[in-house]
Amino acid sequence: MDILSIAILLFVVLETSNIILLYFFPTSKKGNGLGIFNAYEKSKKDEEVHLLVKYLVNWVAGTKLIFIMLLIVILIFSNELTKIFSVIALVLSILSFYLRLYPIIKEMDKKNQITPKGYSKTLGIMISTFIFIFVISLLIFIL
Repeated sequence: MDILSIAILLFVVLETSNIILLYFFPTSKKGNGLGIFNAYEKSKKDEEVHLLVKYLVNWVAGTKLIFIMLLIVILIFSNELTKIFSVIALVLSILSFYLRLYPIIKEMDKKNQITPKGYSKTLGIMISTFIFIFVISLLIFIL
């Protein structure tokens, strides 16, 4: 198994665990669980808001599932060129976290709206690590 396949497989395993958390244990404080967001419990007090939150959580999990299934097809059936461009697409799409999501969770962390405090930094490091792994894997593969 080549380095790109290993990196993709690692991502598939991690994201699969996040999908399981979102679908079956949404209140978890691990992975992408909603337990870190203090507002999740507050949303339960307003049925309309809570239904929207549950819908969006399941929408995210479903989107992740589509993404993971496509990566599995790429792992099994693709050639080297497709894997290279898939890893580039992963890097670019994961970078969108820093453009759209990180500023929001950083602000929430600053306002004590997530528990544990400092989780935004942990998440930022975790996302950076995946980008780093993909970029290094790509460089090793190409060189």
